[in-house]
Amino acid sequence: MRAFEWLPSLLAALSAFALGGLWYSPLLFGKAWQRESGLSDEQLAAANKVKIFGLSFLLCLVAAIAFSMVIGPDASFFMAFHSGVGVGLAWVATSFGVNYLFELKSLKLWLINAGYHTMQFTLYGLVFGLM
Repeated sequence: MRAFEWLPSLLAALSAFALGGLWYSPLLFGKAWQRESGLSDEQLAAANKVKIFGLSFLLCLVAAIAFSMVIGPDASFFMAFHSGVGVGLAWVATSFGVNYLFELKSLKLWLINAGYHTMQFTLYGLVFGLM
């Protein structure tokens, strides 16, 4: 198993967490995501935000650590960046696509969520490539 570095993993997780805050905000795709997900304002207001945000950050950190282990500690910027784009598009977005097809979810919801995760791993690649 390859080693990973804590600082880049932590920064990558923070970048994904910040991206999610912007991506799913009313400034970008928040209202469309809410509508396509079938979530009401009341449901969102009643949700346990500490649990949701805390576990979301933890999951981003696990994904960043796993990504770090896949690319290795000596990845070049080019390799890290392109691996991030590839993982986001070819692994995560396509996996979501399979589920969304069987769950009869909308193309719009897939584009929003797959777009976020593609950008998430692209940011991971940038962070690891720069460090």
